[in-house]
This record gives sequence, structure tokens and C-alpha cells, in this order.
Amino acid sequence: MPLELHTQQPAPDPNGLWFPGAGAGARQATIRLVCFAHAGGAPSVFRDWPDHLGPDVHIVPMLLPGRGLRLWEPASTDIRALAREAAAALIDQGLLDRYAVFGHSMGALLAYELACVLRELDAPDPTHFFVSGSRAPHLYGTPLGAELSDDELLAWVRELGGLLGSGARSQFDRRLPTLRADLRACETYRPQPRPPLECPLTVFSAAGDRLAGPEQASQWRRYTTGSMRRGHFPGGHFYLVGPHRFSLLRELRDDLTRYTPAPGSTAPARNRRRMQP
Repeated sequence: MPLELHTQQPAPDPNGLWFPGAGAGARQATIRLVCFAHAGGAPSVFRDWPDHLGPDVHIVPMLLPGRGLRLWEPASTDIRALAREAAAALIDQGLLDRYAVFGHSMGALLAYELACVLRELDAPDPTHFFVSGSRAPHLYGTPLGAELSDDELLAWVRELGGLLGSGARSQFDRRLPTLRADLRACETYRPQPRPPLECPLTVFSAAGDRLAGPEQASQWRRYTTGSMRRGHFPGGHFYLVGPHRFSLLRELRDDLTRYTPAPGSTAPARNRRRMQP
């Protein structure tokens, strides 16, 4: 009887779990945009961003524990610990060659902590930091609804403009443990005294956002010594997934063009080299 040979499959790269599908478009891009979704959100929010931002921008949505292919992992309730894990994954995967960061709501807070952790590790600073729908870090640490009942929390999310339409309840139920963990992470967050970042900052807000109004968003000014630009849209907290998202994408594209090739050029004026694939 012939011997049956068994070959051991290599174990999946644990850090690769942070970046499902992030390889597409990397070779021709001149800058990466590392993206963090809102509390309870997933990388699917950024699915069509490459279509709007063009081939020179490599979209890298980060998949946090407790969602998508990582649903089996418990979601973190510690923003700072999560930022350290995300930083290690980015370094391990070699994704810090000419990168910018974008975060919406909790994602912006996580992106800020990530930038601080990377600086502590002597890793490259982000080329640009985009904040969306988020109060400044020192304004976190207040109750956000983690202790509400399921029905109360669903009603609150809907009031903010999220989870509308058919199937919203089943979608909410699937994401509920992760959403509660994310909200607790924001409620228990306390910023540490740190020097400000040095990169340019663009802060987006919406007129009807009850969680991060224009005045709260403007207080990000103290978190960088670089330039700060403000973008303001109609809508509420979830303009990221509503009709005003196209205005946001246009603003992002306009800011990112300074790091991408001009028409007829082969590389951006600020740094005439391509990213490593």
C-alpha cells in the first residue's frame, strides 16, 4: 500500500489578518491611505474608495478584532493597546513607506494613538492625518451608550443616522458585542501628555453631528504643529456612509493630490519615488 504523504500548511500570518484585500493596487500607487472605520464598523465602508481616489492612492483598510474574518476574536476595549497591535502589524507588513491615515469617529481616535505609538517606535510619521466625525482626544472619556439596553442602543444609533433600511436589526445584532466593546474603549480612553504630531492635519465634521460637532472637531488644532485644514459637510454623524460621502471623497482626493503625480509627471513633486510593493 503506497504511503500517504501529508504536507503541513504554513500557519496564517497573524499580522496579515489586519489587511484583507489590501494588496490590490499597491504597485502603481505613490501613497498609502491607512483607514479606520467608526465604532462597530468594518473595512467594507472603504470598499469603493479606490474608484474615487484613483490608482495613485493605495487604500489600506484595517480590520480590527471582532469583525469580518476576525469575528472570532474578542473586540478590544483598550484604544491604546489596540493602537500598539495595529502599529506592530503595519511595521511587520512593511506598509509605512509614504502613508497617510484616515479615521472616522472612534477610528480617528485610534489613528491618533497609532501615530503616537509609531513615533515612540521611531517609525516614519504619517504624511498626512485625516480626522472625520471625531471630537478631539481630550474630549473623549464620557458615556457614549455602552450600557444602554439593546433596543435603546439601536434607537440611539439610528438617531445618529446609522443602520437604516431593511435588515438593519439583524445587522445590528451581529455587530452588537463589537459595538459595545468599541464604545467602552472610547468611554474609558484618557489621553496621555504628549508632544503634538508634526504632520498636516485635515479635520472633517458635519453640521448635524451630535457626537462631534464643529466646535469639538476644531479642537484637534492642538494635536499637530503642522497645518490644519477644516472641511465641513451637511448631514449627521454617519455622513461617511450617506450621500455626503462623495463630498468627503472629493476633499480627500484634493488633499492627496499633493502627494501623487501631476498630469504628465511620473512621481509626486514632494517625493519623486514610488512606494515599495
